[in-house]
Amino acid sequence: MTNRFVVIDIETTGNSSKKGDRIIQIAAVIVENEQIVDQYTTFVNPCTSIPVFIEELTGINDEMVKDAPLFEEIADDLLKILEGSIFVAHNVLFDLSFLQEEFKRIGRSEFVGLTIDTVELSRVLFPSSDSFKLFDLTESFSIHHERPHQADSDAFVTAKLLLHCINFAKELPLITLEQLSLLAVGLKSDIEVLFEAILHRKKKHIENLPEHLEVYRGIALRKKKKKHIERNYRERYEYPISPNEKEKLLSQTIKHFEVRDGQFEMMDIVYESLRLKKTALIEAGTGVGKSLAYLLPSLYQSVQENKPILISTYTVQLQEQLLQNEIKKLENMLPFAFKTVLLKGRQHYINLFMFEQSLHDEDTQYDEILSKMQILVWLLNTETGDIDEINLSSGGKLFWNRIKQGGWHLKDKDPWVSRDFYLNARKEAENADLVITNHAMMLIDFKQESSLFRTFDYVIIDEAHHFEKCARHFFGKKLEYIPCKYLCSKLGAFEKKQAFFQLEKLIDSNKITPKTPAFELDFSIIELERSIDELFLGIADRWMFERNKQGTQAKTQIRLVNKWMDESKWQPVKYCAEKIIATINEINSSINGRLTSLKRISEKLNEKEKAFVEEIYNIMNEFHELQKTIQMLLIQHSNDHVYWIEGDVKVIPNSITVQSQPISVKNQLGTAFFSKKKSTILTSATLTVNNSFSFFENELGLNHLEHLVKKQIPSPFYYKEMTKLIIPNDVPEILHVSSKEYAESISSHLIAIAQATKGRMLVLFTANEMLRQTHNFMKESGLLEDFVLIAQGITAGSRTRLIKNFQRFEKAILFGTNSFWEGVDIPGEDLSCLVIVRLPFSPPDEPYIWAKSKALTAEGKNPFTAYSLPEAVIRFKQGFGRLIRRDTDKGIVIVFDRRIDTTKYGKAFLQSIPKIPVKHASLKEIIEIVEKWF
Repeated sequence: MTNRFVVIDIETTGNSSKKGDRIIQIAAVIVENEQIVDQYTTFVNPCTSIPVFIEELTGINDEMVKDAPLFEEIADDLLKILEGSIFVAHNVLFDLSFLQEEFKRIGRSEFVGLTIDTVELSRVLFPSSDSFKLFDLTESFSIHHERPHQADSDAFVTAKLLLHCINFAKELPLITLEQLSLLAVGLKSDIEVLFEAILHRKKKHIENLPEHLEVYRGIALRKKKKKHIERNYRERYEYPISPNEKEKLLSQTIKHFEVRDGQFEMMDIVYESLRLKKTALIEAGTGVGKSLAYLLPSLYQSVQENKPILISTYTVQLQEQLLQNEIKKLENMLPFAFKTVLLKGRQHYINLFMFEQSLHDEDTQYDEILSKMQILVWLLNTETGDIDEINLSSGGKLFWNRIKQGGWHLKDKDPWVSRDFYLNARKEAENADLVITNHAMMLIDFKQESSLFRTFDYVIIDEAHHFEKCARHFFGKKLEYIPCKYLCSKLGAFEKKQAFFQLEKLIDSNKITPKTPAFELDFSIIELERSIDELFLGIADRWMFERNKQGTQAKTQIRLVNKWMDESKWQPVKYCAEKIIATINEINSSINGRLTSLKRISEKLNEKEKAFVEEIYNIMNEFHELQKTIQMLLIQHSNDHVYWIEGDVKVIPNSITVQSQPISVKNQLGTAFFSKKKSTILTSATLTVNNSFSFFENELGLNHLEHLVKKQIPSPFYYKEMTKLIIPNDVPEILHVSSKEYAESISSHLIAIAQATKGRMLVLFTANEMLRQTHNFMKESGLLEDFVLIAQGITAGSRTRLIKNFQRFEKAILFGTNSFWEGVDIPGEDLSCLVIVRLPFSPPDEPYIWAKSKALTAEGKNPFTAYSLPEAVIRFKQGFGRLIRRDTDKGIVIVFDRRIDTTKYGKAFLQSIPKIPVKHASLKEIIEIVEKWF
């Protein structure tokens, strides 16, 4: 392999040379013998104007390129630099293909040689990275990136990234490098050449494997660390009762610790509730420090009673925050050692035996090859074996379904059982002081016969405002077209050469004669796939019929009502559902017969064959679940559930989903969960409506419990000085005009306000359509050309990616719907203005809301005051909480929906947030307020 790499980066007027886009800057960094030896950079005259967005992104304008050379004047220099080199770029396909098109356009010969894509290389070597964008990678490796999106700076840091990757790869175990080198042949760039060169050098020396690693069955992985707690059980550790004792304890390890009375108060409530076996509801305002406020007393209670305490959260982010921040502080702070374990559902953990056997497959699929390489590197670092640690592609997640932990079915012992991550996590949890899990896992375990969590008498539920909704999802069912088709494809008809084909080969090779001939089973599998297509097309027809009748949007939910069951239009769907259930029974019977025969001779099977049999068992378990789901959703309805069909007219039948949820979960949770625990603490920043916990209590079935402790702990922030709320008085009432008219009206206000705040604005919507209309009005106005508009569902990227982009640009406006109302943390000056377009009431025709309203009416209650209003108030509080995240934050909240002021129920919203100045103002007055404020 050549020791010369040329790292290229280009800035262009757009994405396609064929469509007339041109290069405006190009840079090349030459790397020889793992050193940067030279650089070349130049602006290029594109002979066309640079688009505003590109200018904003790169900082390159028409003036900077007007006297620059044309591409044809630098082409020969570039080809000379590239000669005999490996072409390297971050997303090499874009840079190289654009350059090749430019060479072709001017009649020069194209580059011929090897390529390395640092995106692909980083995916392999750093599989746990949150993002593989150049800016994010260089930031995580502390590589200084002076001017992102300018070619010279981008090329230089890409060269630094390449060297970082090479140095990292050189430290990999020999066995891992050998496996990566073999797999890398299937990648898109020539990374195998790099691995082979490193491997060649490494083989010249005797390898000393690091102490923390081991090689087992040909795979290098991190050794299991058993955390042994040395504790003097005769010594009684007393909880710090007084404020002085708490301050002394916390200030020892927390730098610049400031006493927060609310935090100390919450600690005492949690400790007393656990000690006296009470259930407590605690609403802790932003800045109280609730995580530490429940963890510290929990650990004292756990150690004093020698009983574990279960901590349940809704989001992975909070779990990571607890483990990486608060738990580490407490380990350094407390006078005793303790053990914390994170435990998730079985499907989150890798099955090492299945993965080992998958390495012997002859792969052709890119995503599988990449995922195997990522997992081989990840195993050198992971202590948990949890998929949430690894950044897999969507195709990689399909591969994970093959190798996730699904239990054991053969009597033969799994050779990896001593190193199994899931079993290890469960075993560690049995001896832990704190076990951290998520709401879904706690609910799943709660229903299982061999429940681990059922023995936990003490539970703390953080992010508790999500618990009821999470329980509804858990006790409901969901049927989707794509997963059904994927499940069928995993088994596959005989000619598809998937699992069924391989099963028949295994049966034949062991001279087993099944009761059901292969051709009959093959016919059933083909018939099943055809029936699933018919089923979803039939459901889609009914969904389209109802959608057209109601005149709703392209993407919508339609209630699936009981009267449909007897209608002629629904009979083909019902017949198809029954046929699928019967066909799955036939397939199940035939395959179980084969599996039983193989189980009898399992000692004769080799390890790859055993892994395959386990895979078939897992597939059949999925078919059993599918059978139950179809039965419950399409044949046997319950009056306690609501059912609906969801779809998008643009993507039929792929978008079709059938769902059900219980109308209420208070009986299941109240009697079967909360009443079985000695003490449960439920906490969140948003549990009350108008200073009352009644809504939350009722939804979770807590109102029948004795000894219920309820406490609101206000935020320590001085909101009156930090923020004010403005209600524009010159926009139309939202219910008096069309959605389009309203969007047009608020757009003009938002443009003016954005110019006054210089962006730094988060605009929260309740509907995608209004977000789209408002975004388009603002963009098309031509008044915000130097602003970056980032909109959920319009701008590509995840929520995290959109937020990062928002923080990166100086003048940015972020538009968000549902998921942006909570969990968005943008501290400091990056966010200075929060806009709430509409009070967040759920649409009354949404299936669950409709069913809930009907049930409440039957109970003699007013659905609006009993459910719709309190639900909207809690969501409003979550949205309001996006602005002030730290005690140094400052900003303005603007609520366009005048119902907050003009209706009686509007007071409930204002009375549920901290007391702050409320102003009614025209646009002109708002601008004056904003300019004075900032």
